Amino acid sequence: MIHQCFDLKSVDFAQLTISIYSGVSGFMQRITNSLKRPITLLSVLLLLVPCLWSLPIAGFAPAQAAIYEADPPESVLTDDIVETELLGTLDFFDGMPSEATVQKTYDFIDVSRGVDAFLNGIPAASIYAMLEGLIDEDIQPGDVGIFEGLMNARSLFLTANSTTMYVVGEANVKDGPIVLEIPPGILGTIDDAYFRYVTDVGNVGPDQGQGGKYLLVNPDYDGEIPEEVDYVVTTPSYRNWLFFRGFIEDGDLAGTADAIKSVFRTYPLAEASNPPEQRFVNLTDRQMNTIHANDYQFFEELNAVIQYEPADAFDPELLGQFAAIGIKKGQPFAPDERMKNLLTEAVKIGNAAARSISFSPRKESVYIYPDERQWISFYPGDSHEFFDNGERVLDDRILFHYMITGVSPSLVSPPVGSGSVYGMTARDSAGDYLEGDNTYSVTLPNPIPVNNFWALTVYSGQHRSMLETDQKTAGLDSNNPSVKANPDGSYTMWFGPEAPIGHEGNWIQTMPGKSYIAMLRLYGPLEPWFDQTWIPGDLELVQ
Repeated sequence: MIHQCFDLKSVDFAQLTISIYSGVSGFMQRITNSLKRPITLLSVLLLLVPCLWSLPIAGFAPAQAAIYEADPPESVLTDDIVETELLGTLDFFDGMPSEATVQKTYDFIDVSRGVDAFLNGIPAASIYAMLEGLIDEDIQPGDVGIFEGLMNARSLFLTANSTTMYVVGEANVKDGPIVLEIPPGILGTIDDAYFRYVTDVGNVGPDQGQGGKYLLVNPDYDGEIPEEVDYVVTTPSYRNWLFFRGFIEDGDLAGTADAIKSVFRTYPLAEASNPPEQRFVNLTDRQMNTIHANDYQFFEELNAVIQYEPADAFDPELLGQFAAIGIKKGQPFAPDERMKNLLTEAVKIGNAAARSISFSPRKESVYIYPDERQWISFYPGDSHEFFDNGERVLDDRILFHYMITGVSPSLVSPPVGSGSVYGMTARDSAGDYLEGDNTYSVTLPNPIPVNNFWALTVYSGQHRSMLETDQKTAGLDSNNPSVKANPDGSYTMWFGPEAPIGHEGNWIQTMPGKSYIAMLRLYGPLEPWFDQTWIPGDLELVQ
């Protein structure tokens, strides 16, 4: 048969016609010469029709019908040539991808899974970076760091503040339960190795600000619980982040530190009969980092978490996502050159995505006062687990963990008059990014709905920690004696590289050439915050 001798599937139809005509003419001439008499074109065509019918001309020749023939819709079939925006041309043979298409799609899958691993791995990498940052400062599990002189911009912590006294440490239950003796009057939380909420301590915790003895255990702990333990708390991970804030009265830093240090203790339950002396490390003015990487190192941080923690500490779907890029418990993370290059690309895209979600959110629900103000919320869905009608809102989780530390229901909806609430903005009233070269003002209407105090702080658009300026506090709060109210009781605060004349006491310094984020905190928020009858102003550009 002719189709057995000629592969015409990819031949242009017009060219094929010319070739057939030439071939038929030559064939007729040879037959005429052989038979010594002319032969008609019709005779030759009659001979060739069965062969021509079987030719796969340009892919349109009818295939032999199957006895059990289906009628597949076009939607389930794949064309031989597929054009895409991201990958260009993808080619197939009857649904079978070519080698070039296979390579393109695997590269795309590996990059996209790397991006997802970055975005969904931020909570774990963030906890890891904080705990490792403490170890770098010689604060081991069982020790605690305390900012006795408050925190300032020299210490890199995601959106921390300089108005309360932070106490931070690691509670590690790998070798057994840990006892925590919590002092009264503090506000704090314990989160696990994936930044999931474990418990509150202090004012919004089970002890309701009275202090008490907590016991932190793994789910499989079946030992005795001492009678003197007030609260038993279970955590699915070995490493846990403990942090709480002490509130300063009348500017008495030393008194606040002493009150905390005289009560707080943490030690293994196995040593409860003779606890070791508690070690405190003053972290004020330390140049230290507790923020996860935004380059390839991020995946190494994530791998360290997976290797250390129990295999069942995380969601299987999440572990599958990490395993798809080579991060698998019990196995070395050693990507080849191709994979390392793709993961380097992935983290670049993932970092850009996290910054877009954080600084240019496209969801209306993120805004506290939609269409009225630029202030956004870290918990737009009113869920510390980022749930909304059964779904986990991934962008909400990314926004929170890229910017904030400390997951707690009390941050979502604290009791009226207790806890704290937040509003953040990276933009002025016109929707433009805040720039350190410019001067802005913001007015907080009277009365500001707080039971305790309010604060405004500025953070770097790069590392999301306190903005590095010549001002130690990177912000101001209502306890500061320099802050003055307007005649009507409202407060107008100023942001800029230089203090505006006559408003020096209400001025927060920014740096030329640097972006920044402004954050409003209300400690002990009152009802007008929750029902939104109180609305803070936007940052207005001062010409």
